[in-house]
Amino acid sequence: MSYDFDLFVIGGGSGGVSSARRAAQYGAKVGLAESWTLGGTCVNRGCVPKKLMMYASRFPGEFQAATGYGWSRCDSQFDWSQLITGIANELKRLNGVYADMLDKAGVQVFPEFARFVDAHTLEVGNDKVTADKILIAAGGQPSMPDIPGIEHCITSDDIFTLPEQPQKAVILGCGYIGCEFACILNGLGTEVTLVYHGDKILRGFDDDIRTTIQNQMVESGITVMTHTEIKQVTQAEGDGLNVCVSTKGEESHVLANVVSLAALGRKPNIKNLGLENTQVELSDGAIAVDQYSATTEPHIFAVGDVTNRVNLTPVAIDEGRAFADTQFGGKSRATCYENIPTAVFTTPEAATVGLTEAEAIEQYDQDGIKVYRSEFRPMFYTLPDISTKTLMKLIVHVESDLIVGAHMIGNDAAEVMQGVAIALKTGATKANFDATIGIHPSAAEEFVTMR
Repeated sequence: MSYDFDLFVIGGGSGGVSSARRAAQYGAKVGLAESWTLGGTCVNRGCVPKKLMMYASRFPGEFQAATGYGWSRCDSQFDWSQLITGIANELKRLNGVYADMLDKAGVQVFPEFARFVDAHTLEVGNDKVTADKILIAAGGQPSMPDIPGIEHCITSDDIFTLPEQPQKAVILGCGYIGCEFACILNGLGTEVTLVYHGDKILRGFDDDIRTTIQNQMVESGITVMTHTEIKQVTQAEGDGLNVCVSTKGEESHVLANVVSLAALGRKPNIKNLGLENTQVELSDGAIAVDQYSATTEPHIFAVGDVTNRVNLTPVAIDEGRAFADTQFGGKSRATCYENIPTAVFTTPEAATVGLTEAEAIEQYDQDGIKVYRSEFRPMFYTLPDISTKTLMKLIVHVESDLIVGAHMIGNDAAEVMQGVAIALKTGATKANFDATIGIHPSAAEEFVTMR
């Protein structure tokens, strides 16, 4: 049977674009539908704009530190509108870059929503197209809780386009998205309250990371309310909001200009895709796939957040490329999900790769591991006499001497951890680290001097 395309991709985010480009480079005729804007969540409502806002939020700390080095105090004023406009312009530029990349690769882009009519046919806008293989890369969307007054709340997607900086903000949820936005807004001068039903932020991360970041967030002025739930949000006087919260059954009220509920995470974006017209099966609300991203419909595949495996941009990119390599390049391969490094761009930031201490104990028992931990004040903060600390931690499997986990809190933690992740990926041992000469003076050298 003849099809309009060898491959049609639903979604123009990181996973969709990477797979479409690589398949086209292998000679496939590729179409791609994106009804929103190219680049997906990462470029438009995630990694990129959030990192730019993070940079902006850290300047007050730099101004404070500068006085310890002989610089006079400055009375600098922050312009929210300038930052938001600058970010919007950069995102527009990146959208153009993505469009140019797809055009040069020969991918036909449809600025429309695509849905299945049958297993090989898609309704794309007012047209119908057929494809031999179809890849679903529709991404995710914020999860919104069912609470009274939800209409008064925003998601993390909306923070980048707020016309004015909120004076007071309440953020529900203490995952990395919630913690990052709490630190960003706090650094920019917003009074922030973080509400979480658990006892400690950043569930899933190493306990030392969780405790240290939470303590430093509180020290920076963020109010962290644990064991707390939002019961209701109502309109207050003016443009304010009255947030009713319950802490261990005891109710109280917090006033805010903005209430963000998207920090509760994201869910696969599968609504209206027409999956009922295919044999594609779901698992816990996500598209079920095998190690090669194949669904239960042999010629339909899925990558990225829509599969809810590991929801990180670089993972979606690798899944997309692995799919294209396997299906069109004659190079069968699957994404490896072991030792994936990740970072949390709080202030200070954290980065990690491998097992947490708790995971290592569960896998190897308490006597099967050895933990190396170092906490110190970086040289940068000595002259300003600022108490900010750096934390580094290595977890070693005693029998093999393999480093099975590495964790860091401190300036440029993400940059440092990228190199450490390469070491773990190649099977580095503690002896290998010990034999490596450090770069002095640097914080990173601590990873090779811990004894």
